[in-house]
This record gives sequence, structure tokens and C-alpha cells, in this order.
Amino acid sequence: MNVTEASDVCSRVLDEIGSAVIGERAFFETVLLGVVGRGHVLLEDVPGTGKTLTAQTMAQTLGLSFSRIQFTPDLLPADITGTHVFDERERSFEFNEGPIFANVVLADEINRAPPKTQSALLEAMEEGQVTVDGDTYELPRPFFVIATQNPVEMEGTFELPEAQVDRFLAKTSIGYPDEDGEFELLQRRAGRVEQSPSVETVLSPEDVDELRALPESITVEDDVLRYVSNVARATREHRHVDVGVSPRGTQRLFEAVRARALIRGREFVTPDDVKAVAQPVLAHRVVLTPEARVENVAEAAVVESVLDDVPVPTVARQ
Repeated sequence: MNVTEASDVCSRVLDEIGSAVIGERAFFETVLLGVVGRGHVLLEDVPGTGKTLTAQTMAQTLGLSFSRIQFTPDLLPADITGTHVFDERERSFEFNEGPIFANVVLADEINRAPPKTQSALLEAMEEGQVTVDGDTYELPRPFFVIATQNPVEMEGTFELPEAQVDRFLAKTSIGYPDEDGEFELLQRRAGRVEQSPSVETVLSPEDVDELRALPESITVEDDVLRYVSNVARATREHRHVDVGVSPRGTQRLFEAVRARALIRGREFVTPDDVKAVAQPVLAHRVVLTPEARVENVAEAAVVESVLDDVPVPTVARQ
């Protein structure tokens, strides 16, 4: 698979998802960015906007296995990773895999589980493995987490720790459809018997693995590389920021811009790629000062300010 073929495949994937879920194509591209960029995606939105359907549709379109974990206050780490069970016949313990053993895992309402349970995802998201009672088990490849949280009902929730948030390549939201979109939603529902729409499978797990390896071949000129670094570093010096983007976040931005270039069918990255992905990749990594919170300054506004202030390089091939 070359860059052109990969871009065509990504376009087909986005078309299939768009045929099942009403939403902006840019939103679907951000979720796909997480897959291609070998990262994970956090969706924050009110109930009923299509977060779960997006995750299910993405898995089906990519030909990947899917698992949904409903996070609740009484959920234990073993409920996610699995546990050892004693086999009376064999007189030995055997490992029963938890729901995390799937290609695409939907961590639904992740902020409703306590921090100890949330942390059960850290090793899985970073290393692609889980450790239970001292034994390490590899997760299926490819492995991709889509986590959701509700920004409205905060009672009884646990804020995600910074270490957890930093593991997500991007954070985005689907939002409400516009008037035409909501009308189209009803038209689609009236035209089928099943409540949920279905989509065609475009790729196989092996194809997805190959697709995820291709961004490594995307060229990033030194001027653009410096631009990526300067944008990330500028968040640490902003007057409204207490903790800026970490070096891990800088690397994730680099990986995201290469993935976007691939999705767009280019073998090189431009400054426009950086501008396009900066919001979903960087905003959730920024910790505001108490004064900024009092003034209702948004993390997205900080990233926008940084993009306005950092000089944009001129790339000949752009």
C-alpha cells in the first residue's frame, strides 16, 4: 500500500462512517487520525450525539473486533483486564481475558470510574499489553481506545489525571447536527427497519496495521519540524497556562501531522497540517492557571493564540 492508495482507503472509510453517523467529516477524520497515528481518542460530548455509534462504525468499517466497557463507580481493574480463575479439572489457574482484549475498545463514560480503575488503561494504551498478577499479556493488534465522557453531568465523576489525558492523541466532540443534518437523520431512520445503521467493511486487521506503519515514510522538512516544536513549546510560556504541552505531547503532534498528510494523500507535511490538528492534539494537554479558569479562558483559545503568535515557515512544496 502506497500513500495514494492509503489516502483512497481512508476516504472510503470516512465515507462509510458518514453514511451511518450524522456529523462533520472533520470530526470523523480526527477519530481516524487516532487510528492512523497509532494513538487513542477521547470524545467529550453530551449523551445521544453518536459517540458510541461512531466507535462501533469505525471498528466495523476497519474490519476490527469491538468491545464496549461501561465505566461505573464500582468497576474494578480486573473487570477490564481480566483475572485468573482456578480450573478444578486441571487443578491450575487459567487467565480469563477481560473486555480490553479487542482491537477497538470503547471506554464509555471513563470519568465515572475511580482513578484506580482508570489507571488500568494506562499500560494498555501505552504498551499494548496488560499485566495481571505479575503475568504480562499482549493485546490484539492493532489496538485502539476510544474513550467518552459527559461534560454536563459531573456529579459522581472522577476527573481524568493528567497522565491519563496525555495518553490520548486527540480529544474532540461530535456536537449537535444542524437542521439539515437532523432531518437527514430522520430520513435515514425512516428508510430502514433496524434502529442502528450498518456499514461495509473496507479493511482487514492486517491492512490497518500496514496503514498505521505508512506515516513513518512521510517527510517532514526541518522548518516544519521546528514549527511543530515551537508551537508545543509556546504553550508552556503562555500567560494563561500553568502546565504546558509535555515532550510526549510534542511527539504526538508530530505523529498526528504525518498521519494527516497521509490521509490527505501527501508524502510530506505542511504547516497547514500542523494548524489543522493542533486543537484536538494539544488543547486537552494544557493545564490553565487558576486565574484563567476564573476568567473562563478555554484551552482551545490558548492553542489558537499560540498558533497566531508562532511564525509560520514558508515551505517551497506547499
